[in-house]
Order: sequence, then C-alpha cells, then structure tokens
Amino acid sequence: MRRLLPIFLLILSTKTWARITFEDGAYPELATSSRGLAMGNAYICKVDDASSVYYNPAGLGTVRFPHLHLSNLHLETNRGWLRMGGGGPLTAASTNFMKGFSLDGTRTLLLNNLGTLSHSRFHFLPNFTARYISMGYLYSKQTRATISTEPGALFEYADRTDHGPFLGLNISLFGGVLKFGASATYLFRSEAINEADANTTIKLQSSDYDKGTMLLVTSGFKLTMPVAPLPIIAIKMNNATSQDFSASGTNTKPTKIKQSIDVGFSITPQIGKGVRLHLETNFKDATFAHSELSTARRWGAGMELDVARTFFFRLGYGDGFGSLGLGVKSKKLEFDLTTYAVDTTSSQYRGKEDRRFVLSLSSGF
Repeated sequence: MRRLLPIFLLILSTKTWARITFEDGAYPELATSSRGLAMGNAYICKVDDASSVYYNPAGLGTVRFPHLHLSNLHLETNRGWLRMGGGGPLTAASTNFMKGFSLDGTRTLLLNNLGTLSHSRFHFLPNFTARYISMGYLYSKQTRATISTEPGALFEYADRTDHGPFLGLNISLFGGVLKFGASATYLFRSEAINEADANTTIKLQSSDYDKGTMLLVTSGFKLTMPVAPLPIIAIKMNNATSQDFSASGTNTKPTKIKQSIDVGFSITPQIGKGVRLHLETNFKDATFAHSELSTARRWGAGMELDVARTFFFRLGYGDGFGSLGLGVKSKKLEFDLTTYAVDTTSSQYRGKEDRRFVLSLSSGF
C-alpha cells in the first residue's frame, strides 16, 4: 500500500495540473475572434476580416472593404475572474478589480476564492487589411490561475505573452471559386506554467519564463461552389511548416506549436431582402495531433444571422458548451459582445464548464 501511495499522488497531481493549461487543440489561433467564438469557433469558412490571418488566410479573398484599424482590441475574462474582481463590498471592488490584472494580485484574490479558476485574455491587433492582403502587429496576453480547495494547495498559474509582426496573402482563382492563402507571423513567445506557495508573494523574473522565437505559418484553402446556398469547403493548417521555437538567450524554449489541420463546411442561404443566414460546422485537429482532446470536443457548429451586413446575431456550440453573440459593423467600426465556454478537463466531454465573456472593438479608417 505504501508503495502505491506515491503513484496515487503523482496521478492526482497530474489531474490537478491539467486544469491549468492553454486550449491549443480546440482554440489554436494566436488571436481569437469574438465573432468566431460566438459561433462555437466554427469560423474557417466564413472568416472575411483581419482574423483571417489566423483562422484561414484564404478568407482574405472575401474582404469587402480595405481598412486601417489601429484600435483592434479583444478583452476577455471568465466568470471566476469577474466574481473575484467585482465581488465583495463596493469599497473593495475597484481595488480587487485592479488586482485581477497581475499574477500576484490574482493569487491574493484566490486565497479568498478557493477552487475558483481565473482567466483573462487581452489582445491588440492593429492592422491594414484589404482584399488579398493583411499586415499588422499582434500583441496577446493570456493568464489563468487557481488554488484548489485541498489543504496545503499550491497556487497554479499559466501566463503567456505572444507578439510579433504578421503578413497574410491570398490568391483567388476562377472568379473566387478557389481561394488559397497563407500568413506568416514572426512570433516572440514568453510563457510560464508552474505552481508556487499560495501564501508567498510571487514575482516572476525573466529567467522564470520559457522564451523563444519562430516563424509561424498558417495556410488555408476554400472551395466555394457557385450555386445557392453557396456551399463552402475549407481547410486550414496550423504551423504549416512544422517549425519549432528557437531558444532566447539562456531561457528554455517554449513547447512546440503542434502542426494540425482543421476542416469545415458551410452554407449561406439568403432568407430575405438583405438578410442572410450562415450555418457552419468545423472539425478541429483532424490529424489528432492533440491526442488529449476527445473526438466529441473537436466538433464546433455555429450560425450567424446577418441583417443588411450591419447587425449580427450569432449562436454556436463548441467544446461541449453553447455560445452567443451580438455584433454591429460599419466601414469604420466593428463592435461585438460574446459569451462562450470551454471544458477545463483534459479529455472529458462536458466536464467542467469555464464560462467566458468577450468584448471586441475595432475602429479606424
């Protein structure tokens, strides 16, 4: 029995550890789209904006108007973060809210919210995008953390920062029936996934992070059949050249981004004057590079009701949970509100729900 105890503890710690990671299998995009997330992240057929760079570069062939957007912002938190930051007396709410943006501040909030999972994501994507081309700069930061309810539990955290310039190009053939696209991001990644004493101040140094650079290539293909209701077949390859990170200085390099393939199918019937309904389903990681992800969780499906290409209502189902979103779009402004959820278990289907909320704003010329 004593011999089995270390093995049991190892298994238990591994299961606990699985809660704190990044969902790179179901959400492989460096910069997620609020619009796509509202559709269950089933978006590789529909995408027709700057997010084509990471969802499917072939989508650049359907960009309607050129724009220069210098304030492309994506703000995302989960229910746990909002509960910690906004809960308690009104006098403490503003202080707690600001604490939620730092790793040590999150630790102190979690001490009073044991068992809560805190998640936040911010990305900034200024870009110039027109039909066939997109260029700009990515800055993305994700942080999540928890302290379990078990006696003596550690502070578990995952912190990732990505940034770098990107360029996406598209070629359309036969009047747009066939579209091919590719994007390249010169990616700088800094990542720390670890655990620490829950009662001790944490201040990570540069040496605590895994750091590296790489040229990340995303490629895509779309076949649009020129018949109603415009059936589309799409394929997207993540890390198409299977590049690994080069270590930065003496730091350990980050884990390699797995090469994976996503496939999708959609139809877009016109159901009224100026009203279109887009229906799409995607299968993530068709090559099963992320073996920890169950088959059921690879499926995503969504719909977007488009009224006069200005107002949008979205529903979706991805990673075992539902999603919902509203959007307004003009030539100079795009505004979206979304809620979606992910499964925080490693391989279960509809395990533990992590409900998230997204605000996205993009404006420019």
